[in-house]
Amino acid sequence: MRALRHAHRYTARAEYVLPQASASAGRARKLATAFLARPHRRVAAVHTEGVNDATLVVSELVANATRHGHSDCRLRLAVYDHRVIVEVHDDNPTQPQVRPKSDVAEGGRGLAIVQDIAESLEVIGAPDGKTVRAVLAF
Repeated sequence: MRALRHAHRYTARAEYVLPQASASAGRARKLATAFLARPHRRVAAVHTEGVNDATLVVSELVANATRHGHSDCRLRLAVYDHRVIVEVHDDNPTQPQVRPKSDVAEGGRGLAIVQDIAESLEVIGAPDGKTVRAVLAF
């Protein structure tokens, strides 16, 4: 009889609660950059381009959550298996819409940018709001 071997995945994780304020997107960028740029034991280092891409995704998702949510938002970051997972939870259950790209629009392009950068983008409904999850490869 063969024993099954399960590969153990090492993951580095961080979670932050950010207030519903316009300054939260900037704070989230700084927190994400600091977390992703530092080395984590047994987890592949995120290269500079990966940090920059993930930081942009964090900024866009937190800006949306603070703009459309009604209270604090929660930012979760995880690094594993050459992937960065960005999750932002807010208390607004309304599903965000990815708008078509436009050169003349002054806003509303955040999710389109995230969709272009991320390997995957999904919205997960919850009884207390929703979580927007983006997965980026590095």
